[in-house]
Amino acid sequence: MARSNEAKELGVRMGHPWHEIRHLEHQAGLVALSANFALYGDMSDRMASLVAALGHRHEVYSIDESFVDLSGIRGDMTERAHAIRARVLQWVGIPCGVGIAHTKTLAKLANHVAKTAERKPGSYPSKLAQVCNLAQLPREDLDAVLDSTDVGEVWGVGRKIAAQLKVAGIETVLDLARLDPATVRRRWSVVLERTVRELQGMPCIGLDDQPPPKKEIACTRSFGQPVSGLADLEQAVSTFASMAAQKLRRQSSHTAYVLVFIHTSPYRKGPQYARSITVPLLRATSDTVPVVNAALAGLRRIYRPGYAFIKAGVMLLDLHSAKLRQGELDLEPQEAKDCTRERLMGVLDELNQRYGRGTLKLASAGVEALGERASWAMRQERRSPAYTTCWDDMLVVGE
Repeated sequence: MARSNEAKELGVRMGHPWHEIRHLEHQAGLVALSANFALYGDMSDRMASLVAALGHRHEVYSIDESFVDLSGIRGDMTERAHAIRARVLQWVGIPCGVGIAHTKTLAKLANHVAKTAERKPGSYPSKLAQVCNLAQLPREDLDAVLDSTDVGEVWGVGRKIAAQLKVAGIETVLDLARLDPATVRRRWSVVLERTVRELQGMPCIGLDDQPPPKKEIACTRSFGQPVSGLADLEQAVSTFASMAAQKLRRQSSHTAYVLVFIHTSPYRKGPQYARSITVPLLRATSDTVPVVNAALAGLRRIYRPGYAFIKAGVMLLDLHSAKLRQGELDLEPQEAKDCTRERLMGVLDELNQRYGRGTLKLASAGVEALGERASWAMRQERRSPAYTTCWDDMLVVGE
């Protein structure tokens, strides 16, 4: 899911199966670390809070990338970006690249230039390393940068489109930027037309500082070791369903269907099995209890003994706003009033947020002794104070 520059030079691809490159562990000193999503999320939040100081509007594009609106802010934006970058490095320990431009597509390209100029001296002018402000470059210098960049580096241009463009003689970003947008739309798509206009300095992609609610929510994990017993799978699925329900409440939504899946590892010898099932809920809800019950009912339906399962997951489907409620005849007794359950779930979330995830949970998720981890839990590497994580695409700024 992430590679250092040294790993990339060894030929390690994104999503490369470990068993195919295990020999590099002894031959070249390749190091593999298991994921620690809680740590990544915490560092991402800290990073985003510092990056937001650049401008007055902030869009968190991904866990390691943000857009910031600098319009109307006075002063030298390049100097301001260097100051924020230094603060992030000092306070969080993460080096990042900053790209500044008039559109989001150009800002993404500027970020690529900032990284490449630092990693590969001579590929771009050294003054563009770490912080690249394309908005301040003269037209001749900007054209030189675009002409030195492969068209495949443009945000929104995938491998297939890049191959088609190169067949048509469009090799560099400058070649793409000089195309007629109407012609691009007729020959390719309106999406590529929008990209061309953005490269020409015309904003076509707005800043999304209030992202829409997710249409699906999933919580899946690979196990630290193969699991074959139903009891261990029930603990894992209960935990995943509880986490998914908490995410659902965070965006004020309800779910009508719960999907649960389990599967073995295709890279291990032995019998293979993969199965999923979707369980409808009687009433759309964000309550952890019915969500977990549905997930467990589905798990017991698809579980088969005799298999070494390596992964399980829960997905919440058919999401809609919690403000929308389906009226129905009161033909069945309810376990509790909706308002009471909502307050109960609010207390659950508040306690887990204050004292740590898993402080309060359903009994079906299991109870471990102090300092111990569940047998199915993934082993996580902790971040050493002497170790610095390098996230390359943490910051992209639009002016």
